[in-house]
Amino acid sequence: MTQSMPKRKIKDSVFTNLFQDKKYLLRLYKALHPEDNSVTEDDIRDVTMKHILVDADYNDLGFSIGDKLIILVESQSSWTLNIIIRALMYLMQTYHDYFKRTKQNLYGYKKVNMPKPELYVIFTGEKPKNPPDSISLSKDFFDEKKTAVDAEVRVLYQEDESNIIGEYIIFCKVYNEQRKKYGQTKEAVLETIRICKNRNVLKEYLESKEKEVVDIMMTLFDDQEIWEAYAKDIEDNTAFREARKTAERMIRKGKMSLEEIADYVPLISLDELRKLEAEIMQMA
Repeated sequence: MTQSMPKRKIKDSVFTNLFQDKKYLLRLYKALHPEDNSVTEDDIRDVTMKHILVDADYNDLGFSIGDKLIILVESQSSWTLNIIIRALMYLMQTYHDYFKRTKQNLYGYKKVNMPKPELYVIFTGEKPKNPPDSISLSKDFFDEKKTAVDAEVRVLYQEDESNIIGEYIIFCKVYNEQRKKYGQTKEAVLETIRICKNRNVLKEYLESKEKEVVDIMMTLFDDQEIWEAYAKDIEDNTAFREARKTAERMIRKGKMSLEEIADYVPLISLDELRKLEAEIMQMA
C-alpha cells in the first residue's frame, strides 16, 4: 500500500516572526545598506509570500524599499549550494506577484518597471573553512560559463552584536549549543532565551515575545519528531520490501527450505514466507 506523505503547513519561525515587525525589518535593511540614512519604516513594503512553491517550513523573507527588492533566505545549519536555486525561484515568484499587484502588462510593448533584486542567504551553521562572500549559478553550477540566466547570492555569516543580522546568527548558534546540551526540550529553548537576553542579543524582541518564541520553537520540535518518525517508517518499509523481494527470489529457486530462508531474511516471518510461497504457487 502506498503511504501518503504528511502535509506540512507553513508555520512561523523565529526568523519570519522577528522580521514581521517593521522596526526590526528596518534594522535589517540598514545592516545591509548602512549608507542609506533617510529610509523609514513607512518606506518598507513587505512582499513575503509564505505559500510559495510547496507546503513547507521555509524561512524566506522578501521586502522592497525604493528601487530595491531584497530577498533573504535563511540557510539551515548544513551548507548547500542549492540555496541559490531556491533564492532564484523565490525571486521569480516574487516578481510575478509584483507585476500582478502593480497591474503591469508583461505582454505589452511598454517596458515594465521593476525593482532591482538583491539576494542574500543568512548562514547560521558552522562557518566553512574558506567561506565565499557570494555564490552564483554561473560560478558554482556551470564552471563560470556564460549562461542565459544567472543569480548571485551574497552570503552572510558574521556574528556581530552591533547589527540585527549578527544577533540573529548568534541566537541560532546559542540555540544549537543548548539543544545539544538539553535535547529538544523546553529547557533548551528557555536557556537560549535567557543567555541571549543576558548578552543583549535580540533582547527587546525576546522580552516582548518570549511566550510566542517558546511556542514557535516547541512547535518546530514537534514537527521535527513527526518527520523523523515518518522517515524511519519509510526506511523500515523500504527494508521490508527489499527483504520480501529477496525471499521471493529464494523461494522461486527452491534450493532452501522456508525455515532456512527465515534465518537468512529475518525481517520476513515464517508465516509470511508461507503466504508468499502460496502466492507464488498460485501465480505459477
